[in-house]
Amino acid sequence: MVNLNIDFAGVKFKNPIITASGTFGFGREYSAYYDLSQLGGICVKGLTLNPRLGNKPPRIAETAMGMLNSVGLQNPGVKGFIRDELSFLRQYKTVVIANISGNTVDEYAQMAQMLSDAGVDMLEVNVSCPNVKAGGMQFGTSQEGVASVTQAVKASSNIPVMVKLSPNVTDIAQMAKAAEESGADAVSLINTLLAMRIDTATRRPMLYNNVGGLSGPAIFPVAVRMVWQVAQVVKIPILGMGGVMTGDHAVEMMLAGASLVGVGTACFDNPYAPIDVIKGIEEYMVKNEVHAASELIGKVILN
Repeated sequence: MVNLNIDFAGVKFKNPIITASGTFGFGREYSAYYDLSQLGGICVKGLTLNPRLGNKPPRIAETAMGMLNSVGLQNPGVKGFIRDELSFLRQYKTVVIANISGNTVDEYAQMAQMLSDAGVDMLEVNVSCPNVKAGGMQFGTSQEGVASVTQAVKASSNIPVMVKLSPNVTDIAQMAKAAEESGADAVSLINTLLAMRIDTATRRPMLYNNVGGLSGPAIFPVAVRMVWQVAQVVKIPILGMGGVMTGDHAVEMMLAGASLVGVGTACFDNPYAPIDVIKGIEEYMVKNEVHAASELIGKVILN
């Protein structure tokens, strides 16, 4: 027997695996395949204050070892989620994490209060959003932007707050430090890498928005490196994600410093991917005589 339990920012997870935001919807489609209670947690599709239709198609493009997406945060809005989706998720014994995106600090604060009052377990704050009051620059590309959003969300909620960091910065460790110093209870990384594909037949970008976010196994080594770098400078726990496809990948993330691991794009290829990853971690622990999953966190042996 092995112990897969993880205490993460004061929240108890039955195992280290959650589904990454934007890849699992609100869980309804996947519930046809297995009991969602098997998951450590579910991070729901990114929510905005008001409903959004998202970007014009095409907004998905295949790449070698991954995919590009420019969906544009299509979602029913916070009120729609609370009204139509939260009760469905609450029938499962798993941690529910709400991912929020805003165009202003005030929008983040409003959503944080609404979702906190509605009873979700944790917030994941997506700072890879354009700050409309700062000329469209993403909150997550400056320490000041990260700090302002983190402080506002913390002040407006009474549940743990996790800040999701963008990899499209010079030094992600400094962004993590800014989140920690501003009161974040945890950080998650990485979000997608900005990327582009061009159709040589038409000479036009494959996505209507020209560029999109790259996810999938192609970005896994980058994600592991960034998780390790962040783990060197913060004391708060880390949710590691980015191209995780197998149990060994999840173990690798944990050795780099992650306490939890998100499975995302793998779900599009294999609906059972999160369950397979949990089994893979368990098999690794049995084989290597690791009794508790927490023993893996940050235990990389450097050269």
